[in-house]
Amino acid sequence: MNQSEFEADLKREGYDIYYGGLRANENNPEHGHGWDARVFVMGGEITITRDGKAETFRSGDSCAVPANYPHAEQVGPRGVAYIAGRRAV
Repeated sequence: MNQSEFEADLKREGYDIYYGGLRANENNPEHGHGWDARVFVMGGEITITRDGKAETFRSGDSCAVPANYPHAEQVGPRGVAYIAGRRAV
């Protein structure tokens, strides 16, 4: 899925779209969000740990994290730029 397809899919599924990024090597300890989240990586990389399993996402990759699902985030050495979709539960 490319960026345009990802954005169209978010809109079709009722997500609000945000563009953002995180600094190199930033670490967000385990937490949850009060919304369903989908992320498309535009550059750099981010590792998301869920249920003790770490998965790294790089440019062109996407993932979803359900509302209130515990996860941690570790940003790669070049930072990460992303498109995020948020949908209220």
